[in-house]
Amino acid sequence: MLQSLIFDMDGTLFQTDKILEISLEDTFNYLRDLNEWDTVTPIDQYREIMGVPLPKVWETLLPSHSNAVREQMDSYFLERLIENIRSGKGALYPNVIEVFSYLKENNCSIYIASNGLTAYLKAIVSYYNLDNWVTETFSIQQIQSLNKSNLVQLIIEKYGITHAAVIGDRLSDIHAAKDNGLLAIGCNFDFARDDELAKADIVIEDLIELKTIVSELKK
Repeated sequence: MLQSLIFDMDGTLFQTDKILEISLEDTFNYLRDLNEWDTVTPIDQYREIMGVPLPKVWETLLPSHSNAVREQMDSYFLERLIENIRSGKGALYPNVIEVFSYLKENNCSIYIASNGLTAYLKAIVSYYNLDNWVTETFSIQQIQSLNKSNLVQLIIEKYGITHAAVIGDRLSDIHAAKDNGLLAIGCNFDFARDDELAKADIVIEDLIELKTIVSELKK
């Protein structure tokens, strides 16, 4: 019997793609102004690693730059992301609110476990009033290991969860489910990869499918 659902944020609930490119372009324009970058913005490279913690993003995108520059870009990128969220340039995926309402009506607790930073997650939750349905949102910043499996373990231990599913679009979400003995539901959305989704227990094309899945699992 399914009691709780733990959702990823980027590429699962929130259409990060809508603000990703403009925020990354802003950031690399800033880097160009500092004379620290002289080529195209590596948006495709970022898409390939979408879902990893931001410190690892900057290690990948700026391998030859100092930690000080990476930290500076990390901070600026976060500012741009939050500003674009608050300006309404992002969007939730279709049916998020309908699914959340259904889950609450059927006594399923909802949590968010994300590799995103706390301030970024708060901006999304606040703008879309997700606290109306979500019990608590957890950021990878709360875990020293920066490992999503450990983050999900934290949720399980805090709330005494025994029967749950992790819903996400990337391998870290699937591993977080499997490592904690939970059901892994993969989302075949914007950033998903077939080889990663193959490891999920169930794959969905739209969040609305969760209504049927939860109904069946609660029988």
